[in-house]
Amino acid sequence: MKYYIIIPTFNEEKFISLTLQSLVEQTVLTSKVVVVNDGSTDKTEEIIQSFIEKHSFITLVNKTSEAIHLPGSKVIQAFNKGLETLDDNYDFIVKADADLIFPKNYFETICNHFQSDKQIGMAGGFCYINKNGEWILENLTDKDHIRGAIKAYRKETFNQIGGLKPEMGWDTVDELLCKFYNWKVVTDETLHVKHLKPTGANYNQAARFKQGEAFYRLGYGFWITCIASVKLALLKKKPFLFFDYLNGFWKAKRAKKPLLVTTDQAKFIRYYRWKKVKEKLF
Repeated sequence: MKYYIIIPTFNEEKFISLTLQSLVEQTVLTSKVVVVNDGSTDKTEEIIQSFIEKHSFITLVNKTSEAIHLPGSKVIQAFNKGLETLDDNYDFIVKADADLIFPKNYFETICNHFQSDKQIGMAGGFCYINKNGEWILENLTDKDHIRGAIKAYRKETFNQIGGLKPEMGWDTVDELLCKFYNWKVVTDETLHVKHLKPTGANYNQAARFKQGEAFYRLGYGFWITCIASVKLALLKKKPFLFFDYLNGFWKAKRAKKPLLVTTDQAKFIRYYRWKKVKEKLF
């Protein structure tokens, strides 16, 4: 299968070489890698250029955006900038972070998943982080969810869900829309991806409010937002985040922020979320 990879990056001089090296060592190579350098002020661009000199399938796109890093908007705007440079002659497309080390068989295995079942719309492995010298499963991991760092989409699925939305919650709405359109989302626990920088390490309080806003804009409603907020706060081992999330939800509701989904999709999402809650309880 033919696949393209887009890597949004900002000041990743410590890790980008490790990510790119793991990609050029894949047992099934990608046809194109587009690295979108979003205003880096370190040696990120220089390191990318050194790989371009050796590997013709790697290209660089430079972009400048606001310095503030709010999850969702900045990274997906950079992804979409990279997408503009690509044709649609691919079988699946990948959004990857710039701080990863992929196992050598990663994309060969992802190809096999997509080839094994034409109803698989998304596929990915599991992220592991280094803690005291040991690689452990990242605590935000869920077997029903592909981390935003390692998303792979079948072309037909990617087009049907409308691509990726430059908003916080993009990496939840994509999977929910997959299910809405009857695509399967597959995770492979044998694929261990080393995630070199913890998710959300640089997020500030404004970003935490944005999480609550995302719950509102996904059409969750109050009670599902409460459940999701408790779960996420506990996973991050910061119980008081629950109040920031609810604060963000109510701010978005009062401001009548537009939903990221249609009315029918929001109805499906609430149904699906309640179904998953009941499955876990009973």
